[in-house]
Amino acid sequence: MFSRAERRRPRVKQEDLQGNVLCGYGNKYRYGLYSFVHVHQPAAARAWLGELLDDVTNAVHWEPGEEPEATLNLALTFEGLGAVGVSGDRRESFPEDFREGMEARAELLGDTRQDDPENWDAGLRPGEPHVLLTATARSADVLTRRRRSLQEAVARSQGGLEIVHEVPAALLDSDGKDQFGREHFGFADGLAQPSIVGDGVGPYERPGKGVPAQDGGWRPIEAGEFVLGYRDEDGIRPRAPEEPFDRDCSFMVVRKLHQDVAAFAACLRLQARDGRDEELVAAKIFGRWRDGTPLVNSPDARELAFLDKRERAQTINDFGYGDDPDGFRCPLGAHIRRANPRDTFGFDHLRTLRHRIIRRGMPYGPPPVAPLFPDSVDRGLMFVCYQASIERQFEVVQGWLNDGDAFGLGDEKDFLVAGEEPGGYMTIQGEPTNYLRRGAQLVTLKGGGYFFTPSIPALREIAAGRA
Repeated sequence: MFSRAERRRPRVKQEDLQGNVLCGYGNKYRYGLYSFVHVHQPAAARAWLGELLDDVTNAVHWEPGEEPEATLNLALTFEGLGAVGVSGDRRESFPEDFREGMEARAELLGDTRQDDPENWDAGLRPGEPHVLLTATARSADVLTRRRRSLQEAVARSQGGLEIVHEVPAALLDSDGKDQFGREHFGFADGLAQPSIVGDGVGPYERPGKGVPAQDGGWRPIEAGEFVLGYRDEDGIRPRAPEEPFDRDCSFMVVRKLHQDVAAFAACLRLQARDGRDEELVAAKIFGRWRDGTPLVNSPDARELAFLDKRERAQTINDFGYGDDPDGFRCPLGAHIRRANPRDTFGFDHLRTLRHRIIRRGMPYGPPPVAPLFPDSVDRGLMFVCYQASIERQFEVVQGWLNDGDAFGLGDEKDFLVAGEEPGGYMTIQGEPTNYLRRGAQLVTLKGGGYFFTPSIPALREIAAGRA
């Protein structure tokens, strides 16, 4: 690995990189659509891609007042690359994890029982989605027009393309006291995105958003950890597929996660019967209070509510677990501690350095009217993440959620998102140690896949039949 003095600030070709990878669109784009398309005729698909090219949003920074009303981005599965006519030699140059796909790696990912691919939603099952169109908009009306336009373009293919699954999404309203988005269990979400080396390529370099530095502070992460063609944390360019897929591209993981809000509320209510504070139990499960305050910094009360927005942004991720090795403040198995262990494993954070992901998900479905009472509405989170290596990044994080060995917890799984497990429980370290038990599965996988987000030039080559 190289020293900070050796680091250069690379210029990511933002005009070639698709948007929403290194730098998100922000909460102004409150409405989203995930449209999964199956390709029946390669020629029709290439013509369709050619029509869409001018609408695909790149990563060039917007000046104030120049923001578009809507955005559009595109990704393909391994089978999708073949379906649009990418040559076999080029497709075989892609890594094995991507070639196999999410469904083939279900056991590795813990996608069994209710999460098994056989139970996924129609259109999201193995082999069904080839292309994913992701649209966001600043208003519901704009998104409706974009959706209609995409549907009409598919209809013009006269059977060459088929929309097999659509998921409208939207940010949930918070309590008005903070600037963060919420998910259906009521927690602030999307707080710990990594800061990235380079000018204007990612979130502001705020404390806690990068990785721990030797001077006790924080530093940003190399762009090559997330985008192909750039130097990574080992000081080299990560292995990439053959051109035109070797630069300004990224691997994308998509998982439609149904959230059982009533089951979560019932779980908290059950703990209250034993004299525990519901909000504290919820914070122990997540590792943060609902407003985003890190439990390790504030184990007994939420403190960030008293700060203004600027102070909150500066402090909400500035924490580690080195001073809480026994998990008395933040449980060893708390969701955010598993998903981003920070300095949990010691060794100057080297065991976590290469396993960061960039998350770009959005809630889908309306919030429940009465959280304690089950209803038949499908709601949850469209989980989306970007990385240079699915195996090294997403799959390692998923492994931390499914196996407690790394945290000294044996076979204890993540209480929040791990699949159905008879007798599933969570250890709450303390004096005395307590245990939470789950009456039902809280989060269920409804489908998804491993996708590849090509650069704008690569999309042109595909559309022209030269890939």
